[in-house]
Amino acid sequence: MKINPIILSFLVILFIGVHSANSQTTKNKEITDLIQKKRAYNKKNGFGFRIQLDNGLERVIKTTKSKFALEHPTIKTYIKYESPEWKIQVGDYKTRLEADKALIDIKLKFKSAIVVPR
Repeated sequence: MKINPIILSFLVILFIGVHSANSQTTKNKEITDLIQKKRAYNKKNGFGFRIQLDNGLERVIKTTKSKFALEHPTIKTYIKYESPEWKIQVGDYKTRLEADKALIDIKLKFKSAIVVPR
């Protein structure tokens, strides 16, 4: 009994199509799950970049904050304590490029400023 080559080709193409559709459905669900986990992580921990102006003693950091607020009143400042020193970070930048552009202007007055992940 011979199988018609056209029918055989049709069955092979049908099998590959069904298998491919199942693979994509599984992969789409895995990708969706990963995206949801990433969003939850970002809500909890934040994402993006800030510019760290200085680190050291608390009084030095507070002085730096006052000076920065006079120069750039619209940029938000953050003081953090990570033992054994204080840090002052400014801005909320989504990309490294945004932070680097702002850093150029900030470095004119604050020479030790660097870009740090948030």
